[in-house]
Amino acid sequence: MNLIGHFAARHGRTVQTAIIGTGGFGRSYLAQARHVDGLACRVAVDRDAETAVAALASVGVDVARIVSCTDAAAARAAWDAGHFIAAGDLAAVAALPLDVVLEATGDPEAGARHAEMAIAAGHHVVMVTKETDSVIGPILSRMARDRGVVVAPVDGDQPSLLIGLATWAQVIGLRIVAAGKSSEYDFVFDPDTGQVISNGTAVAAPGLADWMDPADRPWADVAAGRAHALRALPQRAVPDLCELTLVANALGLMPDRADLHAPIARIPEVADLMTDQGGLLSGQGRLDVFHCLRLAGEVSFAGGVFVTVACDDAATWDMLRDKGHVVSRDGRTAMIGLPRHLLGLEAATTVFEAALHGVSSGARAPRPVVDLTAFADADLPVGTVLRAEGHHHSIAHVSGRMTPARAVADDVPVPYYLAAGRTLRRDVAAGQPILCGDVALDEGSTLLRLRRMQDALTDWGLASGA
Repeated sequence: MNLIGHFAARHGRTVQTAIIGTGGFGRSYLAQARHVDGLACRVAVDRDAETAVAALASVGVDVARIVSCTDAAAARAAWDAGHFIAAGDLAAVAALPLDVVLEATGDPEAGARHAEMAIAAGHHVVMVTKETDSVIGPILSRMARDRGVVVAPVDGDQPSLLIGLATWAQVIGLRIVAAGKSSEYDFVFDPDTGQVISNGTAVAAPGLADWMDPADRPWADVAAGRAHALRALPQRAVPDLCELTLVANALGLMPDRADLHAPIARIPEVADLMTDQGGLLSGQGRLDVFHCLRLAGEVSFAGGVFVTVACDDAATWDMLRDKGHVVSRDGRTAMIGLPRHLLGLEAATTVFEAALHGVSSGARAPRPVVDLTAFADADLPVGTVLRAEGHHHSIAHVSGRMTPARAVADDVPVPYYLAAGRTLRRDVAAGQPILCGDVALDEGSTLLRLRRMQDALTDWGLASGA
């Protein structure tokens, strides 16, 4: 597709945007927006206006052109004067003539509040905060449609890119066996030292050299051998499950197991591992993640996305194998990958789709097929505050599971980010799901109110595929 032609409507107009949250994603978007024809981002919102000012200045905006605004009147005056605007609250800028608001705080509660406010103001919403989307994505989409706008995941992050790749495969008639992504950080093996480096951490990997070449061993054995050799590194991450939850709710694909297989694999092996024909999966249409195992100097999958597809015409795929495409050893499955995700650098395509065409880069009407739910990895005593912290926004000693979506109720596993920041009302033993009734949910929470609205409007037979 010629994207310049597809977005030709931007010529002669400027799509006006605001970014909420000026961390890694938000700042990269602010920087790139200055180079995109037909796109402007003159508004930045963060926890306080000073942080937003600093982010704008860091990407080259003249500080003299940045105005800190605390109310709608000041924001409108600054807008009309052509200034850049920094604010500590979306409420101060929500009434501006914006086309698209990008929510990138990473805070599930703030994300819910901001999305609802932006939709009510008639703005399209690009929901970078997957934590919010995993809990209430379907109701936000419905609210937006009712208002004549859209809520979209963002190109630049894996859910939107994977939805794009998978639907492309479906449009051209490929049969999807599995879809997924690589984890955020590669596992880089040094045969000389026997160590693996991942995200700047080096760990000993005893026995990994014996598993680098899978030879003719069963793939399940290879995956188990590598996992054991690298047991010093975490092999499940809540963000991976969260992102695949969004894909499940957009496309109806399901995980093969609630915590994913998450094999450690070299790129050419993905076509063999992500299949139900001698690989790790028990069926087709499955979602999973792999950790990219490589040597220093070898190409990375760069946190990209993939589909494995059935090789229905052997002659065609034999030809493609000869051209370097990744085809399984038995020739029945191939992997097609998109080895990139560029954060805010490529968000403009989603913004233009929404503003110019009124289309989400995700599903038009996502359904609650899967919930990301909380699981106790250690004994958690009553009174424990389930704080989501750090780069991964994860809760200490609590992992995630992708389980069939259900309405919130005391005896139902609690959505992971609905529990974030809340306190346990009773003990939860290690190895048990954390139930909604175990958690003191905040009745004043926007996230909880919208989740209950979503539950009330859901046809659960349709949502579950029954």
